[in-house]
Amino acid sequence: MSQFFSPLPTKHTEQMLCCYVNGTQKMLIARIANSPNYHFERVIFPQERYLFKAPPNAQLEIHRHSEMGMTLADSIPCNYLRVSESRTSRSSEAIPSKSA
Repeated sequence: MSQFFSPLPTKHTEQMLCCYVNGTQKMLIARIANSPNYHFERVIFPQERYLFKAPPNAQLEIHRHSEMGMTLADSIPCNYLRVSESRTSRSSEAIPSKSA
């Protein structure tokens, strides 16, 4: 499964890391439409896990192709897609050493 990361423009100070998984067998278009001065639109491939940063109030729209053209399939608040960023320190773990 692919993972891609889309950075948020530097003028947005508040941001959160989000993840969307396309669990379908079709390509989808992910779009954030309710955030002024920020354009986000990406193709999400089947079974792809996609990481992106978004403003806290952002709404992710999922569009899919149908007989009528592109249709809005879902609208998800990015707060629901937020990834918990835990910070662990590897330096505190003991590394076994080889003794002669």
